[in-house]
Amino acid sequence: MGKVSKKLEFSAKTRQRIMLRDRNKCIFCEMAYHMESTTEMGYMLDGIMHYIPRSQGGLGIEQNGALGCHYHHQLMDNGNKGLRPEMRKLMADYLKRHYKDWNETDLIFNKWR
Repeated sequence: MGKVSKKLEFSAKTRQRIMLRDRNKCIFCEMAYHMESTTEMGYMLDGIMHYIPRSQGGLGIEQNGALGCHYHHQLMDNGNKGLRPEMRKLMADYLKRHYKDWNETDLIFNKWR
């Protein structure tokens, strides 16, 4: 794994801190956001969602991630129901509540930092 790739992935320690912060629950399930999955499996935890995706240089830091179930993670990543903008706003608001100086610019890889 290259230096840049490593900065975009959540380390084991960062994953643990995110899981503790989010109390091992999907942030969107906790908001009862679009609970339309047809299976219980859809709501099982899938992993950590990036607010700024890796493909756009999103860093693997606590301020850029939140827990998501399979269903909500797919909604966020695929955006096939047109919910991505609303989900990004909800996730940003959630992260801002946890990090007082949260700023999108700080979530993007910059080789000069």
